[in-house]
Amino acid sequence: MSPALRSTLQAFSQFMRTPTLGRRVAGLLALAIMLLLAVNLAVFVMIRRTAEFNDTVEQAQQVRLLSREALTRLVDAETGQRGFLLTARPDYLAVHEEAIRDLPELLSDLTGLTGDDPDLGPRVERIRELADQRLDVMDRTIALARTGRIGEAVSLIRGGQGKTLMDAIRVEIAAIDEIQATRLQFRTRQSEWAANVTVLANALGGALILVLAGASIWLIRRYVIEIQDARAALDRMNAGLEHQVRSRTYELTRANEEIQRFAYIVSHDLRAPLVNIMGYTSELELAGQVVDRQIAAIETRAPKSVDPAAVTAVREDIPEAIGFIRASTAKMDRLINAILKLSREGRRALTPERLDMTGMVRGIADSVRHQTQAADAEIAIESLPDLESDRLSIEQVFGNLVENAVKYVDPSRPGRIVVSGEEIAGGRVVYRIADNGRGISDRDHERIFELFRRSGRQDQPGEGLGLAFVRNSVRRLGGEITVESELGKGSTFILKFPTRLLLPDAGDYA
Repeated sequence: MSPALRSTLQAFSQFMRTPTLGRRVAGLLALAIMLLLAVNLAVFVMIRRTAEFNDTVEQAQQVRLLSREALTRLVDAETGQRGFLLTARPDYLAVHEEAIRDLPELLSDLTGLTGDDPDLGPRVERIRELADQRLDVMDRTIALARTGRIGEAVSLIRGGQGKTLMDAIRVEIAAIDEIQATRLQFRTRQSEWAANVTVLANALGGALILVLAGASIWLIRRYVIEIQDARAALDRMNAGLEHQVRSRTYELTRANEEIQRFAYIVSHDLRAPLVNIMGYTSELELAGQVVDRQIAAIETRAPKSVDPAAVTAVREDIPEAIGFIRASTAKMDRLINAILKLSREGRRALTPERLDMTGMVRGIADSVRHQTQAADAEIAIESLPDLESDRLSIEQVFGNLVENAVKYVDPSRPGRIVVSGEEIAGGRVVYRIADNGRGISDRDHERIFELFRRSGRQDQPGEGLGLAFVRNSVRRLGGEITVESELGKGSTFILKFPTRLLLPDAGDYA
């Protein structure tokens, strides 16, 4: 069983166990539906019975018509026979032959209608046998008359065999008519009874449905009143909650601004001693040069008076130490600049505008063309959906990701970077920057977005701030960023943004 179906059944079971107004309304509606189904079933049964009755009446009429038609044809054949015997004129034989021409087909149709009927089937078969015998008698008299033996033919007629056969046929047809009439009377009484029951069921069902409808309306009215009361209470709660959310949002915004100002102040405060360190390092370097020149002069005049350890300290140890100090201060300067950049970006006001993303990304690709050529890489840009957002932030995000993809290509194969995008449900767009570079280890998929954290070999310049800056910018724009990567196979950075940037409104607070 699927989880969705299981949860649905559990919710339904909980609903049925809980005695609520909704359950009572649902029960009444279910009962009303069952009554409607019962009434419809009764009407359906009545319609079926009426159809069967109509079929029975139609079949009875057809049997009666066919049997009467067969008797009429026999009487016409008998009339043609007698006329031929009395006048010896061939036109009477034509009447006889025309009368018996369709008789076999009539008897066959009659047999088809009554073959499965235990009451009518034997009687129709008896009619067929009697008709064959009567036709045989007619054929013998006609044959005698054609050979000139009129007396024998008349004697055969006077023998009364033909009349006896015709009387027997009439008796069988009368019996068939009586059976059909009896059946029709019985079916008529059944149909009338079923019609009365159906009318009674419809009336009772209608009355019950009206009662249930009234009860349902009353319950629904109570239910609607309860919903309105609950909605009013919910509106009051939402109003208070909205005020709390706006207040918390305002407080969070102020706290964020305080943090950004603190980072800005700290960066400036850190820069002051850093500048002093850099300045005194330069003075120390100049002092070392003065000392080096003095030692060189002493070496010229009295080489043996110069201590070799002092020479090593002045010419090797001090310059090496100054180099380490300069490298550390340069790194510290870069970190402070990065923190200031994050702080300034957080304070910058966003300005939404309609962006041609395909053109923008192509411009970014053109700006790093010399790097892609040097790295034997190419950038493929598919048609990208447009976006309404802050231009500078979007340019910085895509520029940083494209530059990273170029920076970390795999030297063992030609680099390929593909930028694609599409619109998705919920008024959002998704962009993908995929490359076939070095890739990122699974354990570093989240770490790379943290400040001062990097992944893999550290053979490229950087302080681990680029992706942290990217994630911060993406979140400010209402989006999200994730990465799919496998070490040695490449990476795909996935960006999701709302199609339209909505700026938060902190509201007014006293």
